[in-house]
Amino acid sequence: MQIFVTGGAGFIGSAYVRAVLKDEFAGAVGAKVTVLDLLSYSGNLANLPMTDSRLRFVQGDITDAALLRDLLPGHDAVVHFAAESHVDRSISGAVPFVTTNVLGTQILLDAAREAGVGRFLHVSTDEVYGSISEGSWTETWPLDPNSPYAASKASSDLLALAAHRTHGMDVVVTRCSNNYGTHQFPEKVIPLFVSNLLDGKQVPLYGDGGNIRDWLHVTDHVRGIQLALDKGRAGEVYNIGGGTELSNRELTGMLLDACGAGWDMVRPVEDRKGHDRRYSLDITKISKELGYTPQVTLEQGLADTVTWYRENRAWWEPLKARAGL
Repeated sequence: MQIFVTGGAGFIGSAYVRAVLKDEFAGAVGAKVTVLDLLSYSGNLANLPMTDSRLRFVQGDITDAALLRDLLPGHDAVVHFAAESHVDRSISGAVPFVTTNVLGTQILLDAAREAGVGRFLHVSTDEVYGSISEGSWTETWPLDPNSPYAASKASSDLLALAAHRTHGMDVVVTRCSNNYGTHQFPEKVIPLFVSNLLDGKQVPLYGDGGNIRDWLHVTDHVRGIQLALDKGRAGEVYNIGGGTELSNRELTGMLLDACGAGWDMVRPVEDRKGHDRRYSLDITKISKELGYTPQVTLEQGLADTVTWYRENRAWWEPLKARAGL
């Protein structure tokens, strides 16, 4: 099996690639992987087992149609992670998000169809649904994105599903809740807070800290992705959640405890523009159809994550310095 992975040097993409190359998925044992990654600020070759003989790495852009036409033939599946993904960056400048997430996805879809790739799995986010005050989103919930990032991902979801309905492509879309784990770029809340606290620096808490997120360990996420790749129905969307909802204030308290710090290390900051109040995914569909259940508890996952960042300063210190964090 030959799998083409876009954005495979990023946080979630590299977790998927590492799992495939360790033969952790029954449906991909022995698979060879081609990773295409632009290596923008969040892509990192240190996330990948570059000496693995089953891995081919290509530095390039998903908007480069000629490159895609050269690379894609012979692959059995595309797993599409590549995206601009940080909400704050999209608020300060939305054009790169539209270029990569919308235009890039369409160019990739066209190239995959031309190359005769079998299955196209498009990785998306719960943020396309907007905000929900109570209950949980099912896959049929109307899309109502509130940030430029979420709007660009909603657009790419619709393009992927349109490729199935218009051209008959074997497309599956997954939408995940907030991911955490090792190798996450330190602009995101958990690695930012942990690395700051390990350095004795305060952490910024938006608004009243009451915004609620469902937390999903990255290893559970990529396992769900593989289930969707192996057994998902073409033209369908599958929510992948962690089943653990916390307010940002509750999460901050857990991270303070894990790092041996007190609330004096928290600095309240003005709330983010258009900050969604609550996210919550219903994972009934993927559980019943594909047998997915999250396996990593939040307590264990956070403990392991904090330990990893404590022991891997050489990984995150240069990234923070380069990004001015």
